[in-house]
Parts: sequence; structure tokens; C-alpha cells
Amino acid sequence: MDGSNLVDLLGRWATGRGPLYLLLTARLRALIDDGVLPPGGTLPPDRQLARRLAVGRGTVVAAYDLLQQEGRVVRRQGSGTRVAPAQLPAVRSADGVIANPLLQHILHPPDNVQLLTCAAPDVPPPELAAAYQEALTLLPARDLGYQPAGQLLLRQAVAAYYTGRGLPTTPDEIIVTTGAQQALTLLSGLLLTPGATVRTDSPTYPGALEVFRQAAAVVTTAPRERPALVYAIPTASNPGGAIMSNADRRRLTAYAVANDVPLIDDEVCAELVFSGETPPPLAAFAAGRAEHVITIASLSKVVWGGLRVGWIRAAAPLVSRLARLRAIQDLGGEVLGQLAAAVLLRRIEPVRRARVAMLAERHDHLAAELRAKLPTWTFDRAEGGQTIWVRLPHGDADAFSQVALRHGVAIPPGRAFDPHGGHADHLRLHFLFPPAELTRAVDALAAAWAAYDGTPHPASRHTLIV
Repeated sequence: MDGSNLVDLLGRWATGRGPLYLLLTARLRALIDDGVLPPGGTLPPDRQLARRLAVGRGTVVAAYDLLQQEGRVVRRQGSGTRVAPAQLPAVRSADGVIANPLLQHILHPPDNVQLLTCAAPDVPPPELAAAYQEALTLLPARDLGYQPAGQLLLRQAVAAYYTGRGLPTTPDEIIVTTGAQQALTLLSGLLLTPGATVRTDSPTYPGALEVFRQAAAVVTTAPRERPALVYAIPTASNPGGAIMSNADRRRLTAYAVANDVPLIDDEVCAELVFSGETPPPLAAFAAGRAEHVITIASLSKVVWGGLRVGWIRAAAPLVSRLARLRAIQDLGGEVLGQLAAAVLLRRIEPVRRARVAMLAERHDHLAAELRAKLPTWTFDRAEGGQTIWVRLPHGDADAFSQVALRHGVAIPPGRAFDPHGGHADHLRLHFLFPPAELTRAVDALAAAWAAYDGTPHPASRHTLIV
């Protein structure tokens, strides 16, 4: 594609707020994710595009470099800049737009594929049906159902939940969201401006990285000048399932308080600790300054991915501002699901115990299969959550993922979990399948690895997404 054509597609890209390179990055990202710039397509050279846009070459270089860190473009000396190949076969919607590869399996489920890429339970527990039955009796006789902060019954239940964990909380400090993903989106919309810096761990949850990038923020892992926001997953981290020590929790919280920086504590998997003991949330370490710590969580991992109920625990003034923002978006969440969540949350312990026991068993099964059939792959035992973080002995996880796909198994390469596009030799595997299916998945991965190594091995007939 030459510079003139791309300039037409970019449109009024520079009319927003923030540094020009971030505005250019955001527009190019949208064109790539929407499929307007197809996988493998060539982008104009730095100098040519800079001249067409009437900006400095450094603006284009910075935008291309950021897109390369995100895995959206590939830059090589002598061959220029190209849109990165799709990690999954391109899937077009009815309007002809190619879906974001991170969301393809949700937006356009392929045939004969087990859709468990997202690490969330696909079968709800029997307690959920009973909770919905009870929720029907709790529906108010006269109520529009528009409550942007969420149903009071659920906010009371969430407040009681945190109070029971040693963090005194009132319903005014809770806003209900449509899952934790909406919680991140609301917080980004309120707390971030274009060009703001967000500090995260690496690796970390790619859904959060996408939200921050959508807000035109700069995501970094490096200690630097005071960021606008810090995001952490201290308990049952995604992707590695690690648990942060109490000493590190105190240090991180003290940093946020001392620098007056909002700190998001992502507790989505916090109740999935294999030891059965959930550590205190970060706000419990704030020494009377808990207004700096924002806690997000949901029931999607403990109960069911389809129960789209999450929440934010924060200082009451911030919750009030978030509620006003949510009122603009959708006026509030679905009422019956919130009431069912309130019922479940008050008797969550049996559900949680059963889920943790199942996950611990499946984790150990996957670990044993990997050690037996892929002994050169290395990983640490997860302390909780639903995923492990695997390091390949050599090679590139993006390239291997293409080989694995041809052997019937789709895996997320490590670059998606790194804000700087690193961890190219890592991949994430979840252990949500029943043991027999986990065995089939590892067999397919072993066949793919043998082919990637150049060693003959029969291909699997099954297609799994791990």
C-alpha cells in the first residue's frame, strides 16, 4: 500500500487529544483489527508516510514500533513494515470485516472446535439454576430496572463479602459491572487520557492491555516517572497462576499511596487458590488510605463465564463518578442476573471449594502429561487460577502456534501477554478440559512440537483450543 492510499484510510486521525504518535497508533490499530489493513499487507516506509502526513519521521517510527510491540506489525531490515500474519485463520463477519484474532473464537465460533480459549468454566454449577429461581422471588414489584450502580441487594452482598475478608466495605463503595472487562473499560475511561502511562506486570492479562491501548495510553513495565495508573493481578495471576507475597503487597500498595496513584487490584481469580486460603486484597494493606486501591472482580471464573456479573470496589466518590459514566453507556446491568449473583455470593463457599478442587486436579493432570510428553518444555506449578505459563526450549511461540494449528490445537503465544511484545518463547495453556481432553490436547501439542523440531510424528485428527 502506498502512502496516498493509507492517508485516505487514516482520515482525521490527528483530531483527538494526546501525542501524535499515539493517535496514529490508535488509528492504525483500528484499521488492522478491523481487517482494512489485511494480514501480510505492506505499510509505507517511515519517511514516505511521514511526508504524506506532514509529521516528523519519529512520529511514524514510534507508532510502528508500538504496533510491533503489540504484535500487530512486523518490521525487518530491508523488507519494511508489514501487518502481522493472523494467528488464527481469518474469519469474516457478514459485513466482510475480519475479526480481531484475540476475539475470533468468541465472535465467530468455527465448526468442530472446542471453544475453551477463554479461561472460564463452560458449564454452570447446579447452584446457579437454584439461585435464579430464588432471584425471581426477589424481583421488585415496581422498578424500572435502571440502576447504573447496580442492584442494592447485590451491592450489599459484595460489601459483606469484603467485610468478611477483613476489609470493611459499604454498598456505596461498590458498583456492579457487566463482568470485570467492563470494570476495566469504565476505569480506563474515567482515569486515563491519551498519552497517559499505565504500569503493569509482564506477562499480564491481555484483555487489560487491549483496554488500556484503546484508551490511547502508554503501557509499560519499567519503573519511571509517576504513572497515571498501576494494574496488578496479585492473586492467581494470569497467565502464570502465581501469588504475590504479603511483603510485596505492602510495597506495591505503599508505592500507590506515596505517589497518589490509583492501583487496580484484579481479583477475578482470587478465589481459585489451590491452598484454599485467599490472600487479603491489596486495599487491606493501605493503612487507612484504601482510597488509592481499586478492586475489581467477577463471578465468571468461580461460577460460569456466562454469568456476566462483576464489580468494582472503590472509594464512594469514585463509585459515584463511575455510576454516572455507566449511566451514559447502558443505564445499568441485567436485573435478574444481579439478584441471582447476590443469592450465590452469600452461599458461594461450596461452589468455590468444588471448583478449586476440580482445577487443582486438572492442573496436576496437565502438568504430568506435559512432563511426560514434552519434557523439554518448562513451567512453574500454578498456585491458583486456571492457566500455566510455559517456556519453549527454543524457537518462537508465534511460529510454533501456526504448526500447532495445523495439528488441531490453537494456543495463545506469549507476545499477547507482554505490553512490550516480549516473551516470544512462551505460551499459555489452560487446564479447564476434563483429564481425557487434556491428554488429547497434549498429544496434539507433542505432535506439533515434533513437526516443528523436524521429527516425524503423526498429526492429531482433533482440533482443540487450549
